[in-house]
Amino acid sequence: MTTETKNRKTLKGVVVSDKMTGTAVVEVKRFVKHPKYGKYFNVSKRYKAHDPENKVKIGETVTIRECRPISKDTHFEIVYE
Repeated sequence: MTTETKNRKTLKGVVVSDKMTGTAVVEVKRFVKHPKYGKYFNVSKRYKAHDPENKVKIGETVTIRECRPISKDTHFEIVYE
């Protein structure tokens, strides 16, 4: 039996909500160039991330990593360093 490590997506973002038990909402911002007009602009997306210890608070910068689906919307977990 072989063990394979999958390349999991990691993102950095800011915690915008910690009101759920075991879950935090993390907003990830990207700086993107428009394909036609060439202008750069900010794009943000919010991810629900699993936080089993409820350690993170609003405003903290965290790293999230892709994982198996934990619930309907939660597909990331917070990486504790």
